[in-house]
Amino acid sequence: MKGLVLAGGLGTRLWPMTKTVSKQLLPVYNKPMIYYPIATLMQAGINEILIITAPNESQQFLNLLGDGATWGASFSYAIQPKPEGIAQALILGERFLNQDCSALILGDNLFFGEVFSRQTQEFSEGCDGATVFAHAVARPEAYGVIELDKLGSPIGIVEKPKSPKSHLAVTGLYFYDGSASAMARNLKPSPRGELEITDLNNAYLKAGKLSVKILGRGTAWLDTGSPNDLMEASQFVKAIETRQGQMVGCPEEIAYRNGWIDKNQLLRLAEKLLPTEYGKYLQRLSQEPEVGKG
Repeated sequence: MKGLVLAGGLGTRLWPMTKTVSKQLLPVYNKPMIYYPIATLMQAGINEILIITAPNESQQFLNLLGDGATWGASFSYAIQPKPEGIAQALILGERFLNQDCSALILGDNLFFGEVFSRQTQEFSEGCDGATVFAHAVARPEAYGVIELDKLGSPIGIVEKPKSPKSHLAVTGLYFYDGSASAMARNLKPSPRGELEITDLNNAYLKAGKLSVKILGRGTAWLDTGSPNDLMEASQFVKAIETRQGQMVGCPEEIAYRNGWIDKNQLLRLAEKLLPTEYGKYLQRLSQEPEVGKG
């Protein structure tokens, strides 16, 4: 399975912060925002990833992330000429995917939870149709809302409904089979001129190939697209890391625990980040016994 990170867009909700820099390069506590969705894919066992950026920002991402080799991964890059919908990512990544299964994640979404990590690992081991993750929210009208029948099966998804039929929002992580790019090409732009991911998911639903996984109380999902959301996400990460002494969304740690890099490689990464707390954390990890994939 291959991964797609959609890190394009204009970030207008974060202006003036994003007038000259991608929102996905802004900090969420002690890491660039883009680290968190990449870490989510890596936790699922996916290390072949395409990062989709705006035209004037691609070099900044390349400077930050490189080719992914230091994390035991392979990063490729693609340009989103104009922000024309989330489903556009599957078209832009069509050649990269080559009809393989894919996990598409939005570059401003942050997930946290041990159960969630295990669930994504399960889905990444195979694919049939499409799988979306839903999370209860207080203001469902701001999201794509999914309605379930009495048996918990999906009935439909409505984008930003005025009268939501549930409080379950579809999060920014989607698993698809190899037909996703072709199906995305058949979508028609919405009234706002975008290829809506909701329309793609409803196409899978109509074909009887959409499954929904509801994320429970033990999982946190944060959208960092507004100033308040960005601040809350930073406070959340700080609280977890300060209390538990373990990092949230740390690609170096995930690569080490997955067995993609060894102790010496981790130590070299740590040394480059000293004397920061981030570097010291990686240094402590390098002193642990080497671990297998987990």
